[in-house]
Amino acid sequence: MIKNSETIDEFLTSRSTEVEEAVRKAAATEIMPRWRGLTAHEVDQKSGPHDLVTDADRKAEEYLTAVLGALLPGSVVVGEEAVHADPASYGAIQGPDPVWIVDPVDGTRQFVRGEEGFCTLVALALDGVVRASWTYAPARDLLATAVRGRGAFLDGRRLHAGPPAAGRDWEVATSHPDFTTDQQKRALLGLSAEGIAPRPCGSAGLEYLAVARGELEAVAFSWEAAWDHAAGLLLVEESGGAHLTGTGEPFRITGGNTLPFTAARDAATARRIAALLADAG
Repeated sequence: MIKNSETIDEFLTSRSTEVEEAVRKAAATEIMPRWRGLTAHEVDQKSGPHDLVTDADRKAEEYLTAVLGALLPGSVVVGEEAVHADPASYGAIQGPDPVWIVDPVDGTRQFVRGEEGFCTLVALALDGVVRASWTYAPARDLLATAVRGRGAFLDGRRLHAGPPAAGRDWEVATSHPDFTTDQQKRALLGLSAEGIAPRPCGSAGLEYLAVARGELEAVAFSWEAAWDHAAGLLLVEESGGAHLTGTGEPFRITGGNTLPFTAARDAATARRIAALLADAG
């Protein structure tokens, strides 16, 4: 039974390809056969019209829960749909066991509309620290992986985000208005500053990947659900980027963060975006 970082490292060295295979198979068997083929009874609302769940979400999470738990004995799985059914299960993120954090279909609205902008997110954490992550966009056949201290990769190519190019506005993906409080909306208005080009976000996982690839300067998000952020934040860190909350501290997957927070392609960009959010809020 794995309980410490040394044995997690050994697991990642010897079995990470099996995690990749599980993610790909979940997409191949449970997600892609339903893409552009969903019927009305396969789509439900959770908290509102912008918070959807489909049979693909449920079935893919069930598959990943079974396979990932078997790959790493003693681990637990925190999945978005399981937590919706039993909110208390989210507390396992703060527990002593290795935890798989799973978003089976990140960007469900895009998935339901038949668009390509969705992905499957898996992260492995221990003691509140994300140790590895897998971001798979099956409609585009893109797989991004990261292991703490070992770098971030997209289809085997190392990612280096680097500082923004001079002479153009910084593009920043921001929270959907339906998921922000009035105070958070005021903070996000700080991104109306000169040289900043905010826009609504799509799939959080794919926005983080865009930051890690150096295609997007930053994100500014106002919610804490770990399944949306854990995988992408490690990608950004391992590509040379940084993330900061409203108190100037890195985002914690265990919660209690001051929101909104930002993740950016380099530390200087993160500091500027965080300052704009703090000043406006």
